[in-house]
Amino acid sequence: MRLHLIGGPGSGKSLVARQLGERFDVPVLDLDEIYWTHEGGDYGDYDARADPAGRDEALAEFIRQDDWIVEGAYYRWLGEGFRKADRIFLVNTPRWVRRIRILRRFLRRKLGRERNRHESLRGLLRILRWNRRYDTRNRLRAQAMLDAMSLAWTACATLEEVLAELERPPKVLRASASEGQRPRGAGADTAGRPD
Repeated sequence: MRLHLIGGPGSGKSLVARQLGERFDVPVLDLDEIYWTHEGGDYGDYDARADPAGRDEALAEFIRQDDWIVEGAYYRWLGEGFRKADRIFLVNTPRWVRRIRILRRFLRRKLGRERNRHESLRGLLRILRWNRRYDTRNRLRAQAMLDAMSLAWTACATLEEVLAELERPPKVLRASASEGQRPRGAGADTAGRPD
């Protein structure tokens, strides 16, 4: 099983990936772990990006495994990971739900109830701005990239929807996206990120 989940901030992709990993005993890679540095303490700082060469090597090493789940909001540098995935899920959650989750997560981290990524108020505001633009920019770009690569993807919002899709045979694109032949879910409200 090789799955890639992509979605905006607060979409639930990390939770779904963790639940799938536990259910199927498959390792999970949160792309934030390799995209950002770990200089800001036990988890890192959202203001300092990791070296792209090291990041790419870490991803390549992870996807050399037989089974894996990769989750994150990124898309531009993930071509090889997308190609190697058995299934790609665009985790689609309404913007207002994501906004509430982002704010709730920030508060839990500041209160010490959740692992702290050393987020600042400035970082929170940046994520909220990015979330506001996500559906009209990053998600569409990610979908266009997958379509240009002729890779099938499915829009899902919950673990139950992903599990139901895993019960079905994988979708195969038989024509280019420009010919309008997309799998069920393609073109629906779905997900991506700046890099």
